[in-house]
Amino acid sequence: MSGAQLRTRPDASWPADAVVVGVDGGGSKTDVVALSLDGEIVGRERGEGSSPHFEGLEASVRTVDALVRAVAGGRPVVQTDLYLSGLDLPIEIDDYRAAIRGLSWANESTVLANDLYALLRAGTDEPDAVVVVCGTGMNAVGVRADGSDVRFPSLGGISGDWGGGSGLGEQALWHAARDIDGRGVQTALTAAIVERLGAASLIEIIEDLHFGRRAGSELAVLAPLVFECARDGDAVAAALVDRQADEIAAFARACLTRLDLLDRPVPVVLGGGIVSARDARLLDGIAAGLSPSAPHARIEIFEGPPIVGAALLALQHAGAGAPELARARSGWPGSRSETSALVAIP
Repeated sequence: MSGAQLRTRPDASWPADAVVVGVDGGGSKTDVVALSLDGEIVGRERGEGSSPHFEGLEASVRTVDALVRAVAGGRPVVQTDLYLSGLDLPIEIDDYRAAIRGLSWANESTVLANDLYALLRAGTDEPDAVVVVCGTGMNAVGVRADGSDVRFPSLGGISGDWGGGSGLGEQALWHAARDIDGRGVQTALTAAIVERLGAASLIEIIEDLHFGRRAGSELAVLAPLVFECARDGDAVAAALVDRQADEIAAFARACLTRLDLLDRPVPVVLGGGIVSARDARLLDGIAAGLSPSAPHARIEIFEGPPIVGAALLALQHAGAGAPELARARSGWPGSRSETSALVAIP
């Protein structure tokens, strides 16, 4: 993580009312929290999305700056951790760091990283761990106790990605189109898509997308249909669910392999709307995809707020100890201990 410096204890020169700030920002919302050095939550704010990919760099910085100043409430900020969707490449992190330089809460210890690091820390306290998110899109991060980590560009098909809500929706439409024109097999997805989108026909949907009358992002709402049709026995939908499971397992397996953790009892934290729906076929497929190469891995589904992880990491980077970290986690009902669920790998 860019800027991460682990202090062994808080700086004795810091004012008594100093705070640390954690930020978790995505495409639709940004959560920000301020905590005292002993782990008490002193301010929370939620604002609009702050992903630089979607909002642009300047707009993202404006949103984050306003929220950080609001939660700090005039208190001195001694540590800020920013975990934002869209900070995938080193150059993106460097550009963001340059953009916040000079702001009252930013300094050389400010941490900038992808929002997956916050999700990972929210889901587990273990130093060797992997997180895979499967929501609208897909991404993964792996970390090891010695500080090594594994990241992915996560730029869609051009970087080898497949699936997530948008990808599944596109695939469902692809198969439905081939159903009606005779190039593919019949699938229940065709009628389900037309009904879900309230269209007269599949051709109408295709033409609306082509002419811009319907946004491509709308296809993500089709992802639940894939799982519904698979449960009803549709072979095309079932194959898509199986492929999605394979892709999630591949992300986790790649992280464990590159970190040399295949033979360790490492938690694999899963987040995002696709996995939090807990479809049995999907979860069984993920477990089956991991078990041959990582028999001791533990799959955990996290459904709590990732801002918990951002807060814990900010405290940790400020030198907080176990009591302060425990106090901070207890400030969120539905934190890791209440929302994680183990899925046994056979």
